[in-house]
Amino acid sequence: MNEAKTFLSIGECMIEMALMANGDYRLGFAGDTLNTAWYARALLPAQSWKVAYFTRLGPDVYSARLRDFLETNRITTDLVTMDPARQPGLYLIDIENGERSFTYWRDQSAARLLADDEYALERAMDSADIIYFSGITLAILTPEKRRVFLALVAKQRDKGKTTVFDPNARPKLWESLDFLRQKTMKAAAAAAIVLPSFDDEKTIFGDADIDATATRYLKAGAGLTVVKNGGGDMLVSDGTSQNRIDGHQRVEPVDTTGAGDSFNGAFLAAIAQGAAVKEAVERAHAIATRVVMHRGALMPMDDILA
Repeated sequence: MNEAKTFLSIGECMIEMALMANGDYRLGFAGDTLNTAWYARALLPAQSWKVAYFTRLGPDVYSARLRDFLETNRITTDLVTMDPARQPGLYLIDIENGERSFTYWRDQSAARLLADDEYALERAMDSADIIYFSGITLAILTPEKRRVFLALVAKQRDKGKTTVFDPNARPKLWESLDFLRQKTMKAAAAAAIVLPSFDDEKTIFGDADIDATATRYLKAGAGLTVVKNGGGDMLVSDGTSQNRIDGHQRVEPVDTTGAGDSFNGAFLAAIAQGAAVKEAVERAHAIATRVVMHRGALMPMDDILA
């Protein structure tokens, strides 16, 4: 029997306080890289794929609850590092017309130091077959640790690993837009697959269309680029060929949180199981369309498979 392969997601998982219809707040856990790991876990066969999460947690009760939450949902935490003084970040959610707004408390998040133990970070990457990270993963690190992180990712790509980057641009987390743009393009150069969202790219880089987004990332050194487009036409390009994918079902969303993350997890799960890229995009879009009709980033795994 072949040994199981590993999908590794790297980033920050936070304590989520979501406002409910009755005015109370519900405690949960979420974060862009966790969300992607969640959907990958639901859609990858457990007998042949392990899904692991790499972050940094503290000694507090909520770190323990977060770890239990991941393990209960078959996302392994063996690679998580511990911080003696910090704890997870926290955010509150409000929803209006299907769109969420967020208020964050994350300056002292343990995850901001996830690249401080370079040996543990490299060991985690060495153990993986697919390595996934986002622009938020980079944004929470210091400039020096960003360089370290991206050098390790590039090393893994050189070894033939599938390194995957979602730019997920959040300007408020960065020192400046210039830093955001520079590091986003350096990350693309280390990535075998880049999964940008056109709305973000248009805002941050001024891209005129999805073709401009794909071209920019390919010129930076990315391998395959899949430009997501909020239910509109998507573009898949690897530098030698490109495929515009349209004709998607459009829905009026209940909650758009986690839409892109669910697409990423479903797309990568399909690719990992040998699906052609166009088929993987179609599967991922179908999942994301269902997720936006569900409140919260994490649809129950049984519902994903239904």
